[in-house]
Amino acid sequence: MRNPTTTTLGYALFATRWLQAPLYFGLVAAQGVYVYKFFKELWTLIRMCVSGHATETYVMLAVLKLVDVVMIANLLIMVIVGGYETFVSRIGLQGHRDQPEWLSHVNSNVLKVKLATAIVGISSVHLLQMFVDVHHTSRHALLWGTVIHMAFIASAAILAYMSGPMAAQADRGHADRSPAVRSQDEGPQTGRVPAPAEQPEAPKPQDPAATPTLPRQLSPDADAEARIRAAGFPARKLLEDFDQQHPRGFDREALARLGKAEFVAARRNVVLVGPPGTGKTHLAIGLGVRACRAGHRVLFATAAEWAARLAEARAAGRLDAELADLDDYPLLIVDEVGYTPIDAATAGLFFRLVAHRYERASLIVTSDRPLGRWDEVFGGTCAPAMVDRLAHHDELVRLDGDSYRTRRATSAWAD
Repeated sequence: MRNPTTTTLGYALFATRWLQAPLYFGLVAAQGVYVYKFFKELWTLIRMCVSGHATETYVMLAVLKLVDVVMIANLLIMVIVGGYETFVSRIGLQGHRDQPEWLSHVNSNVLKVKLATAIVGISSVHLLQMFVDVHHTSRHALLWGTVIHMAFIASAAILAYMSGPMAAQADRGHADRSPAVRSQDEGPQTGRVPAPAEQPEAPKPQDPAATPTLPRQLSPDADAEARIRAAGFPARKLLEDFDQQHPRGFDREALARLGKAEFVAARRNVVLVGPPGTGKTHLAIGLGVRACRAGHRVLFATAAEWAARLAEARAAGRLDAELADLDDYPLLIVDEVGYTPIDAATAGLFFRLVAHRYERASLIVTSDRPLGRWDEVFGGTCAPAMVDRLAHHDELVRLDGDSYRTRRATSAWAD
């Protein structure tokens, strides 16, 4: 069990992060100073041009000064928004149309690389100013300006090189605590049907107007690949490979919307419901891969594996710590809810998981029965409260149809 004194001290130390908040508001004031400086320089340039006293060299230097001011202001924005989000508190921009793409997965590592590259850009502008006004710049100043600029480039390159291995090492460290990656030939321990059974055939031609096009993803970088490997997916399945013609009933617009992975930043849940073999696990993995490529850490496991993990943490007296550790993952995937019996104690553990992540992080859940019948799985005590929290901010996708596995087996027998 945790020591109450140690816990209180830890929370108190963590609360001191708010001491940094005034520092960021001070940077906002500095941003205002740079706005004033920009318009002052711009007005001077306009007056010189109108009066006819502006030479070509003067105009170039003045424009470079304006660019310099803007780049430093951009650097301030990066530090204010990214630093506050990383070190003080989350900024509630989820779902806002102007939310920066990098803000949803910003961390101290990313922030340092961005700052280093911004400093290199500012240094480049300063060095260019020296070369433009080379007749009024001493050789000593030019030499040291070049040396300092090269030092900035070298430090930025080193930071960028180190950020990849550091992120991969962090993902591997969390993967050591995650459920083991399962192969396609899983045994009876999880009761899982071999993966090829849920692998649909190549997509069939269809009317482009009738089916929303899934947004294509760029080639994942090394960090995304590290997140995908650490997620514990039983196989690599992509949304693009899902046979959308197989289910009889299927909300294709919902899949196209979820494929953007914006639900993770908005801390919404996804519930995939349908009979066995309709592709729920395929979609769950595909959405998880999209989330990894969008910069989010993901953890996949079956309901039975989550039950074993939480039960082990409770037996060790560290259930609260385990739930807190899972906060490092913006998305958890719970596969095959209802496929194996769940006793009352285990149902309580699932309730703790859902309640802990309520409005804090996202869940993807696949089940063979709708939420209204979850009392058959978790009992009448936990099910209503669990469903209430899970469904409050969720996207429900129903898949109706015959089992893809049965269809393939029937086709093979017919041949």
